[in-house]
Amino acid sequence: MEDMEYLQFSAKSVEDAITEACAQLMVTSDELEYEVVNEGSSGFLGIAVKPAVIRARKKGAGPVIKADEAEHEDMPAKEAPRRERPARAPREEKAPEAEEPAGEPSDVDGDAVIARAKSFLNDVFAAMQLPVNMTATYNNVGDILSIDLEGDDMGVLIGKRGQTLDSLQYLVSLVVNRNEEAYIHVKLDTEDYRERRKETLEILARNIAYKVRKSRSSMSLEPMNPYERRIIHAALQNDRYVTTHSEGEDPFRRVVVTLK
Repeated sequence: MEDMEYLQFSAKSVEDAITEACAQLMVTSDELEYEVVNEGSSGFLGIAVKPAVIRARKKGAGPVIKADEAEHEDMPAKEAPRRERPARAPREEKAPEAEEPAGEPSDVDGDAVIARAKSFLNDVFAAMQLPVNMTATYNNVGDILSIDLEGDDMGVLIGKRGQTLDSLQYLVSLVVNRNEEAYIHVKLDTEDYRERRKETLEILARNIAYKVRKSRSSMSLEPMNPYERRIIHAALQNDRYVTTHSEGEDPFRRVVVTLK
C-alpha cells in the first residue's frame, strides 16, 4: 500500500488522535492501522506545547474513506457536526441509560459539599506533587457539583481516554455522598475534555451509522464507560436507519450499531 494512503491526525494526546482518526475514517480502533509520528509534549509551564501526531489508515487493501466523502443523498444535511448548531439542546437527555437530575431545590449545604470535595482533591494532588487550581459550583436543583481543574499538565489527570479523570470523579462522588440523604451528581472536568470528547464521539457515531447503512452489517464499537455509551446512544437515537444497544459487562461493555 502506498504511503499516500495514510492520513495525518493531530490532537492533545496520542489516544485523542487515534479517536479522531477512527471518527474521520469511519472505523473502530481494531480496524485502524497507525504509526505515531510525534507523541507530543505539554511543554514547560504550558509554553511550547506540541500536539501528538499520528499517521493512520484503514486496515485492508482498499483506499481509506474520508469523513467528507461520506456525504450522500441518503444522509440528511442536518447531520452536520453539531458545533454549527450550538443552540440545539443536548440530545442525550432522552438516550437509553441517560440520567438527568431534576426537581425542586434541595436543602443540601452546597458550601459544605464543595469544601469536602476540595479537601479530598487537594490531598490527592499534594500526594501527586501536582499543582492544580480548582473552581467549584453547586446547583441545588438536581444537586449537581461541578468542578473544573486547571494546571500546567492536565493530561496526567485526564489519562487514557479519560480513565484517570473518571476515576477521580468517582472517588469525589463517594466522598461527597457519604452521610448525605440526597444523591449528589459530580461532574469533574479539565480543559473542556468532556465536551471535546463528546464532539469526537458524536462524529464517530454518525460515521459508523453511515458505514452500517452502506454495508448493511452491524458494527461493534470499542468498550466504553457508561457516560461515553450514552453519548453514542444519544447521537443516533433519532437516526432513521440504525438503532443502538449495549452488549457485554463492564468494563468491556460496548455499543452495537445495527440496521432498523
